[in-house]
Amino acid sequence: MELNGNIDHTNLKQNATQADIERLCDEAIRYHFATVAINSCWTAMAAKRLAGTGVGVTTCIGFPLGACSTQAKAAEAAQAVADGTTEIDMVINGGHLVAGDDRYVIDDIAAVVKAAQGRPVKVILECCLLDDEQIVRACEDAVAAGASFVKTSTGFSTGGATVHDVALMRKTVGDRCKVKAAGGIHTKEEALAMVEAGADRLGCSASIKIVEGQCL
Repeated sequence: MELNGNIDHTNLKQNATQADIERLCDEAIRYHFATVAINSCWTAMAAKRLAGTGVGVTTCIGFPLGACSTQAKAAEAAQAVADGTTEIDMVINGGHLVAGDDRYVIDDIAAVVKAAQGRPVKVILECCLLDDEQIVRACEDAVAAGASFVKTSTGFSTGGATVHDVALMRKTVGDRCKVKAAGGIHTKEEALAMVEAGADRLGCSASIKIVEGQCL
């Protein structure tokens, strides 16, 4: 199976430089990845570099904690749209989710969906911090808010994507939205396992090694 078109080629490092993001974009063009996934300060530059190539820009919002205000997330998303993003990955408010405040969670996501102006919004659940009931509830909240994807992980917490979590998310959302697996996917075998479990998109920093079938 060719995975290239299912991958968001990712560099979300705190110390990533412009040269790093330019290289990420050039690699995404060469390997025909779906998008580059980047922090919002790089959106305008990446959008300009990728214009006309068929590779999109995924801007990460409220990253990596998701604990900023709804207004801040919506403003960051609106700026990303103005800067040329084609997709948005936002981090869910995990504290409100765990506390059972689903109304807050839905409104938080919906504000970003509105700011995205029709662009796909992927909601990062950070599954490693949740139990199965909370994962299911987070998926339902994301669907209720109009999200296009639910996503497993930021890659910055205590764990990344697992086959169990991806399968649970797919079972929960069905065909109501898509599923993205991200965090700790290092080999083609791991990537294929996520797709088999129900992932429509993969977020990877080891993208080139994965599609070339190399061992890390």
